[in-house]
Amino acid sequence: MTAAEALASAAAKLRAAGVADPARDARVLLAHAAKIDAARVTLIAPEELAPDIEERFEKLISLRAVRVPVSQLVGERAFYGRAFKVTSDVLDPRPETETLVEAALANPFASVLDLGIGSGCVLVTLLAERPHSIGVGVDISEAACLQASANAVMHKVDRRADIRQSDWFGAVSETFDLIVSNPPYLSGDEYQNAQRELRDHEPEIALTDRLDGLEAYRQIAEGVERHLEPGGRVLVEIGWTQAEDVKRIFKAQGATQIRVLNDLDGRDRVVSVQY
Repeated sequence: MTAAEALASAAAKLRAAGVADPARDARVLLAHAAKIDAARVTLIAPEELAPDIEERFEKLISLRAVRVPVSQLVGERAFYGRAFKVTSDVLDPRPETETLVEAALANPFASVLDLGIGSGCVLVTLLAERPHSIGVGVDISEAACLQASANAVMHKVDRRADIRQSDWFGAVSETFDLIVSNPPYLSGDEYQNAQRELRDHEPEIALTDRLDGLEAYRQIAEGVERHLEPGGRVLVEIGWTQAEDVKRIFKAQGATQIRVLNDLDGRDRVVSVQY
């Protein structure tokens, strides 16, 4: 079987399984199986696939057909121009979260706290972009903390990143110029109806509170002022329908300066707070 034939067959299998972009996923997985850059897949299209590559590719396609995310199959995901190692223990970094990063980088900060660090994509990116800053990242999941630590080492910010296992502010005593979070914001109903990639293969605790999707914001709003330097900022990612609810939660805790920022699709994506 040539690479082109294998790609066509794989794309058809993924399409039948309901995968959103079967041709793209097939191309990325073939590149991974062949251990080449995805840009070179077109060049090898006329060539016969070696048996070991064909076998690896078939296994990858079978897993993708049952909605294992591509990032977990290849072991990494690009985020803000960098590659981050990911596993099923952490959320797959997503483009919309880059809105949170852009907002954070819009003003200077010397110290940053990331609540719910996950893969580390937000904290590591912020420290990599601001080489004189320091940061603390917390997560209730020990496995997530280990993954974030590995990504901090890979991007050479580990000496400036203190990563701790903590339930929100439980293990945090310091104050910071900037506090960021991409918390679990799916409601119980939204989680049940989510894509299989999320529901079946990403950590539930990072996606939903199984309630109204707002419990994390209540926890953050209750503790954030005690850990914020004067003039500091709080930035939280939200679900696109949650802006008014999240604004009310922070207003109830004394916040006076609240803005809602849109992502590239024009949807509400980040709530920015100052006290």
